[in-house]
Amino acid sequence: MGEENQTGLIQFHFHPLSTLPEMQWLIFLAFLLMYMASLCGNATVAIIIHTDRSLHTPMYFFLANLAILEICYSSCIAPLTLANLVSGSKATISLAGCGTQMFFFIFLGGSECVLLAVMAYDRYVAICQPLRYTLVMSWTVCVRLVAGSLVLGFLFALQFTVLLFHLPFCGTNEISHFYCDVLPVLQLACGNTKSLEAIIFAATIITLATPFLLICISYVFIVATILQIHSASGQSRAFSTCSSHLTVVLLQYGCCIFIYSHTGSSYSPEQGQVVSVVYTFVTPVLNPLIYSMRNKELKDALSRVLRRKVLSRESDTFGPSIRETV
Repeated sequence: MGEENQTGLIQFHFHPLSTLPEMQWLIFLAFLLMYMASLCGNATVAIIIHTDRSLHTPMYFFLANLAILEICYSSCIAPLTLANLVSGSKATISLAGCGTQMFFFIFLGGSECVLLAVMAYDRYVAICQPLRYTLVMSWTVCVRLVAGSLVLGFLFALQFTVLLFHLPFCGTNEISHFYCDVLPVLQLACGNTKSLEAIIFAATIITLATPFLLICISYVFIVATILQIHSASGQSRAFSTCSSHLTVVLLQYGCCIFIYSHTGSSYSPEQGQVVSVVYTFVTPVLNPLIYSMRNKELKDALSRVLRRKVLSRESDTFGPSIRETV
């Protein structure tokens, strides 16, 4: 009972990213710029898809949902990390706060992994079964697929959080990370955690491997179909619609598999921090850039929106003067 009472009142603090104050401020500035860039980039993608009717297709519907997930995912980690960097001291987080952050981090990250598999299936149907595309990928099916991604992400997060936070915590309260991730928090648990480590490791591999396997299978069929296209322009157009998605998949899954393929005993906090920076700060910045640079329709829609803004501003500026002249 004493252990449980202490666990209820426990306060964690995060291991500083650097012991030098100057370096802390440099990291803060870099993280702040990346966070603001990710918010602006993903919000721009979501707004353009929402406002431009030519982009109201299943592929862009999934892309808009991915951008919204990226915004929420970044906002789950970045504000607290930035606050800790500014404080300069060991900022604390309660057990409930740590559990909440971990839940939403896994919920949003897991949903994103499943949604990437859904997007691969969408590309498979569009390229391998184009005549059945509108029938298979109806709006009802698309909404259900996005809802299913969120439900699966919720279930992933719930099982990991419940498994981990029913344990008592003792000893050092310093999390060797800049947010509450599974393996760093597991290292602080009391007693023998070997069986729980094995369960979490198996659940993580299944959670990551299943959608990744579906993505790989989809792309095997996609590549086989593209190679049967006789025209070079047709092949190029088909590859261009998939290349941006495949790049994002490799970034997301590469980082996650590298981190979560370790057990608690083989986990390296230093490597974990470096790779976590990539998929919590760098990847959310790169995703909208990758999709916008490799996607002609999205670039054209962005130019149309900007052109409309410029024209409306010019009409607001010159309209009154023209009327006065008349």
